[in-house]
Amino acid sequence: MFIKEFGYWVKKWIKRGREMQQQKNVQIIQSLQTGVQILEIIANNDHPLKFTEIQELSGITKSNLYKYLNTLTQLGLLYRDKRHGTYSLGGKFIQYCSAAIGSKDVIGRVTPYLRDISRYTAQTSLLTVWTHEGPVIANIWNANYGLNIGAQIGTRLPLMSATGKIFAVFNKTPEIEIKEWKLKELSKLTEEQRKEFEKEQVEIEKTYFAYAAEPLVEHVSSFSVPILDFNHDLVASITLVGFTKLIPHKPTDEVSQYVIKCARELSESFGFKSEK
Repeated sequence: MFIKEFGYWVKKWIKRGREMQQQKNVQIIQSLQTGVQILEIIANNDHPLKFTEIQELSGITKSNLYKYLNTLTQLGLLYRDKRHGTYSLGGKFIQYCSAAIGSKDVIGRVTPYLRDISRYTAQTSLLTVWTHEGPVIANIWNANYGLNIGAQIGTRLPLMSATGKIFAVFNKTPEIEIKEWKLKELSKLTEEQRKEFEKEQVEIEKTYFAYAAEPLVEHVSSFSVPILDFNHDLVASITLVGFTKLIPHKPTDEVSQYVIKCARELSESFGFKSEK
């Protein structure tokens, strides 16, 4: 597909750096490796991290960590939320990853719709794309900054999330990766949950709509719809997230219909034509 997981690339850079260290005649820049290590720590967490958390996970001295975080933030590789004092992946880092794997057009095309959806619904909207290890959030438009959705840009989403269900049903390629991901995710479920999911898949395929009740955080639910291309392959998904009582669980709801309409317009922009 068109995007690789941000955390995957960071891990790859770290691994390569360690391999280089083991080679006698290869010189590396230690400070650069440390900076990438910090990016890896943040990319591997499903929520923004505070200074103390990064310090604890990295083992870097406070004085040095302060310098690294300031530098990475100024370069746009990290974003610092001044209100909460937390750090997450920055716009420049995401831009580099997007350019490297060709998803820039998708993010640019979908983001205005995320904005419109959040304004219309007063809920948070997400753009999620496929990676070699599963669906990952590529962009977020927050309508409620006080709402903890249990995820951030770069977070991998599980099968039983609304987004995960959409990818399980509509994502067909790469076939081996999809199969491995589904088997891995299904192994985490109880027999009852697996049977429930099998039944749900049929309805999702008919309605192009998936709902999940509080998959990551208590009292926070979501629904997701697919963006398809001219081959009816899954390009990405749009997900609406909010307090459970405010998120519709049926595709016939007015809010659901608005999001479905946006996804249909985006699908058509990628050449999709409905067979219905």
